[in-house]
Amino acid sequence: MAAALEVDNLSTHIKLSRSTVQAVGNVSLSLDTHETVGLVGESGCGKSMLGLSILGLLPNGGHVIEGSIKLGGRELVGLPAPELRRLRGNEVAMIFQDSLSSLNPTKTIGEQVAEPVRLHRGASKREAADRALEVLELVGMPQPRERLKDYPHQLSGGLRQRVMIAIALSCEPNVLLADEPTTALDVTIQAQILRLLDDLRDRLGMATLLVTHDMGVVAGRTSRINVMYAGRIVESADTRRLFTGMRHPYTQALLGSIPRLEQDATKPLVSIPGLPPDLTRPPQGCRFAPRCAYATDQCRAQEPPLSGEDPSHVFACWHPVDGPIDQTARMAVVAERAARLDVKALKPLLQIENAVREYPVTAGQVLKRKVASVKAVSDVTLTVGEGEALGLVGESGCGKTTLGKLVVGIEKPDGGRITLGGEEIYRNRGRALRLARRELQMMFQDPYASLDPRMRVHASLREPLIVQKLGSAREQDQKIKRMLDEVGLPHNALERYPHEFSGGQRQRIALARALMLEPKVVVADEPVSALDVSIRSQVLNLMKRLQAEHNMASIVISHDLAVVKYLSDRIGVMYLGKLVELGTGDDIYHHPAHPYTEALIKTIPLPDPEAEQSKDEIAIRGELPSPIDPPSGCRFRTRCPRAQAKCAETEPLLRSFGPGHQAACHFPLQPPSGDNGAPAPAMTIELAGDQSST
Repeated sequence: MAAALEVDNLSTHIKLSRSTVQAVGNVSLSLDTHETVGLVGESGCGKSMLGLSILGLLPNGGHVIEGSIKLGGRELVGLPAPELRRLRGNEVAMIFQDSLSSLNPTKTIGEQVAEPVRLHRGASKREAADRALEVLELVGMPQPRERLKDYPHQLSGGLRQRVMIAIALSCEPNVLLADEPTTALDVTIQAQILRLLDDLRDRLGMATLLVTHDMGVVAGRTSRINVMYAGRIVESADTRRLFTGMRHPYTQALLGSIPRLEQDATKPLVSIPGLPPDLTRPPQGCRFAPRCAYATDQCRAQEPPLSGEDPSHVFACWHPVDGPIDQTARMAVVAERAARLDVKALKPLLQIENAVREYPVTAGQVLKRKVASVKAVSDVTLTVGEGEALGLVGESGCGKTTLGKLVVGIEKPDGGRITLGGEEIYRNRGRALRLARRELQMMFQDPYASLDPRMRVHASLREPLIVQKLGSAREQDQKIKRMLDEVGLPHNALERYPHEFSGGQRQRIALARALMLEPKVVVADEPVSALDVSIRSQVLNLMKRLQAEHNMASIVISHDLAVVKYLSDRIGVMYLGKLVELGTGDDIYHHPAHPYTEALIKTIPLPDPEAEQSKDEIAIRGELPSPIDPPSGCRFRTRCPRAQAKCAETEPLLRSFGPGHQAACHFPLQPPSGDNGAPAPAMTIELAGDQSST
């Protein structure tokens, strides 16, 4: 019986005006019916281009120069365009990486899901609409009938991703190509999407190629994994064997660069130096040699063949490794703090007291009457000590970023106080306000959008010094060069524009800009959410080192709990504008008190096939309720498995569950500090003598 999809010795080139990109080189892989195969590697390694080659959707100048692509035994290479169009979306379909840019903003969801059915099946408008509703129900879309009339911008990232899956499945294809289907989604939504793909594969009998840079995503839901680097497959094996006995150094480094919950935060993450090569001029020999710790002259001169003693486990390496990196051995060494900070001994620096931020919802084109409000931050109290790293976690829409903007002065609170060193920030005016803002800086989630595309790096880094009137032009230039050295960028980067850098390099520039004024507090908003695991580990190591060297306080905002645990001394968990739990990393991860915290931990994709496959159910279901009309009482009760009548009637207060550990829950996972587990009174957050009542 023929494989559902078979790619043999495929090479794809993209001809540019002055050069040719060798995007895919001699790639072979296959998918059987009902099988999910993983394809992993960093951005720029050719994974997406392989998918586009299969679909015949290569960009201008792109063409398959050799090899074969067979769909159910039928050759696709050289197939006339009209015949290929009949197959695309019908027998083979693709879930694209960016749902917002892939969906048509001028068409409703119903029209876009129905379109493939009308094109390929000749269905009437009514029949296609009925099929669209059926498929939206199949992918678990809440209120699917109402969503048919919505436009893409009206949906959250998770719902848009479900629409992309619905479009791909509308004609029940035999092969599904899922290109980074969960990138930058919350861990809770990611878990739902991945479980949905598993269920649909079993129900519809599809063969699925799961493309990702996250080893945790492929660990529990693939039978085999192909590792791709610089356009070539460098290792291929069944999933369990790849994780426990990988042979290629690149595979080993990819797995080692993932921050884990049990990670020793005093040691640096494994990182892969440098970047993938420029595929217009790929290096001679092994393409990974310039970044490999084991490379020899043979590696730089001769390209290793993809082979192995066992045909089911092949790799392309002259000096293969033997399994995962020993946790005591490190590929990168940086200066780190020898132990975690003693939070109790810290002097209070930043205090947030009962902070409230709401955004008005208006009606009417002229009068714009206020009819409701978005409750972004609701009565949050926190204290950050000098040199402390505080993590904030929670799903998108929980108020984390809004709270960060309140801290640095981008937003002004509607209620409560925010003080720095005992001085209320928003009562300052003129020069005093400028000096206060000098002490508070922010790293934004998307460095490309936050850096001015018309300003060279030198101008971007110099701008805060000019605004604050610090130093002469010569002194400013010297400081800029020192900062580039600290973040690991060459001096020639000063004359380049943001678009000339990779994502990891742009994040380094954003970090350098945030540190130019030597602030006391830096707010880092999702600093590594959209980066490859290898680049992410480099940036995380850099942030941790600079935090220790500059002794600055930081607030790290992320939906990736492993990242937050690695960077932070304490962690606050937010849900729908409320702080629901606060404690050290060990408190939060080993002894969570709030059901929401436990659910977040369970949804983390683990780079361990056995651990991933042992997960029997999704820890948290459904979408976040609307912040315009949050649930009464406990805001998490509508998604909580422990909720009872009291949860709807009374809002829970923060209670103590040990020194420095608090949670707001009527029915917690462990008894609070009190007599025999009896509810303790609402507690006071204490930090080095400071007392701020919740």
